[in-house]
Amino acid sequence: QVQLAESGGGSVHSGGSLRLSCVGSGSTFETNCMAWFREAPGQEREGIISVSTRDGRTYSADSVRGRFTISQANGRNIVLQMDKLQPDDTDTYYCAATTPWQERIACSWLRPGDFAYWGQGTRVTVSS
Repeated sequence: QVQLAESGGGSVHSGGSLRLSCVGSGSTFETNCMAWFREAPGQEREGIISVSTRDGRTYSADSVRGRFTISQANGRNIVLQMDKLQPDDTDTYYCAATTPWQERIACSWLRPGDFAYWGQGTRVTVSS
């Protein structure tokens, strides 16, 4: 059974940094793309950044570009480095992964429906 496990959430003051990690496990786990999404209560889940496990290309939403970076290792581990955090970044953050049959271009679209595997989420709170 495929599982994604996030770690690293917490609280930080505005302008601070946090690092989130996600580890994919399961004997059948294989993916073309891993990503981070975030969601506030009552709002749609937003794709913020992704990385192709095939060629290492990364894609990011305008809201985080220049502040958040993503890296991957071994095709199943990703790290989200979040710098210059602002109160608007307060959300629950989810790690996600596609199946290996998903079109590679889906990594750039950052649409929740293209991702088959999800973590449980980790809370990030940024205070002003």
